[in-house]
Amino acid sequence: MTSDLTFVDTNVLVYAEDTRDPYRRGIAARTLGDLWASDSGTLSTQVLQEFYNVVTRKKMLRPVQARRIVAEYAAWPVVETTAQLIVSASMLHEHHSFSFWDAMVVEAALLSGATTLLSEDLQDGRRIGDLSIRNPFGPAGP
Repeated sequence: MTSDLTFVDTNVLVYAEDTRDPYRRGIAARTLGDLWASDSGTLSTQVLQEFYNVVTRKKMLRPVQARRIVAEYAAWPVVETTAQLIVSASMLHEHHSFSFWDAMVVEAALLSGATTLLSEDLQDGRRIGDLSIRNPFGPAGP
């Protein structure tokens, strides 16, 4: 495992499958491809659950396709949702301007040892400890 991990939020995975938004799909696909090539991607069980739910509910993918993708991303380091993660996220939620679910993603990224968190839903450029949040779809790009 590389020491320069990038944690991927749900929206990046979803956009990689979204044929309705070719611009974001291209950015997401290139970004994920780079992470696969450099063996530097990480995510959480929450991200995988949300991905499956979104792409099947919005009928972007059939359940069998979504399951295959979830299984593929399970090859990356995956942070599992634990009681301690929930407690840590609740404290982050209480002390910072994150929703509880976003705090869960941030805490999982911190726990993974990632230095970058890719998300469209969080404040681009914000730092939490050694973690830098980046919006791969923003003006600065991936």
